[in-house]
Amino acid sequence: MWHQDKLDIQTHGRDSYDITQNIGRVVEGSGVSTGMCHMFIHHTSASIMICENADPVVRSDLESFMQRISPDGDPLYKHTQEGPDDMSAHVRTMLTETSISVPISEGRLVLGTWQGIYLWEHRTAPHTRKVTVTINGE
Repeated sequence: MWHQDKLDIQTHGRDSYDITQNIGRVVEGSGVSTGMCHMFIHHTSASIMICENADPVVRSDLESFMQRISPDGDPLYKHTQEGPDDMSAHVRTMLTETSISVPISEGRLVLGTWQGIYLWEHRTAPHTRKVTVTINGE
């Protein structure tokens, strides 16, 4: 059995957004008991990740690390049509993930105790991000 849904996630600028419940609702509505849930983000300046869900400082530290290796306004970048965060956002996406898969068991996502699914917005301005969720299984 296959099921596919598209989610629109509103961001408020650079940050990580917990979308675990959004994805969980799609899984529950799919009718799949055992299988895989694949998530794909349709953007080149945002990513999707599995990360620590208990301490938000982890995600803040990840952002600090990313600022160090891909700073906004770096004079190295020539692609700046949309502002100083344009190319740094693309680099951040290349270093992270645009798709991930999580197993499904007993009709629910199989995540570890401290794992959550996050959309990581790399641009500083708000955006509406599209995520396609594809579920296959039985």
